[in-house]
Amino acid sequence: MSEDGKQQFQPFENDIQKGGAYQYTTGERYSARVANARISDVANTVLDLRGMKVLDIGCGDGTYTFELYHRSKPLSIHGIDLSEGAIATAQSKSPDPSVTFSTCSGSKLPFADNTFDVAHVRGVLHHMDHPEEGVAEALRVARKIIIVEPNGWNPVLKVIEKTSKYHIEHRERSFTSSLIESWCTARGARVTNRTWAGLVPFFCPEPFARFLKSIEPVVEKIPVARQLSCAVFAVTAERPA
Repeated sequence: MSEDGKQQFQPFENDIQKGGAYQYTTGERYSARVANARISDVANTVLDLRGMKVLDIGCGDGTYTFELYHRSKPLSIHGIDLSEGAIATAQSKSPDPSVTFSTCSGSKLPFADNTFDVAHVRGVLHHMDHPEEGVAEALRVARKIIIVEPNGWNPVLKVIEKTSKYHIEHRERSFTSSLIESWCTARGARVTNRTWAGLVPFFCPEPFARFLKSIEPVVEKIPVARQLSCAVFAVTAERPA
């Protein structure tokens, strides 16, 4: 990993050292809880994971790895993250032999081709120096991929990225759906599902978050509005056997 990549990753390592978890997984803020819950709903419905061997790339402290396992019922799930502290936290959460973890980079996975059935890539590409390489590696080790990323078409999100203390410190960014899809198709994968979802930012006052949550189902159904307003973009893709 480049020195720039290490600097970009350090704030998350600091989160683990200070609080034992990433800031958005603690459940302390209402907005973070509902934002993450909506992302989980999408990730758990766009692709049937029952009986699958899943690789969770950028699993962090394991919070959503375990959630994915219990909700989607895959055969097994292996989480990887670059943070040794996060992986240690994840490993301490459960002795279940079907859920395992290891420390490695998503840009250079230490697995053979087709080791897994599905690669689950939730909110990690925008932290990579070269996210297209992360997609290529995911599609090398797994035939199917689920990607969930901040919605780069959302102008409000772009403002938040420039003004929010958290976003600035963690060097948050976002990509357009067309760019993310191009990384998949460049590796011979066919896009099988795309959706925009969520309306609540991770960190915002609770009254405003509750208002946004109340109108979220309506906005998600309006084609142009959802592309410009929703918080995340989710896509599934599959390469030929």
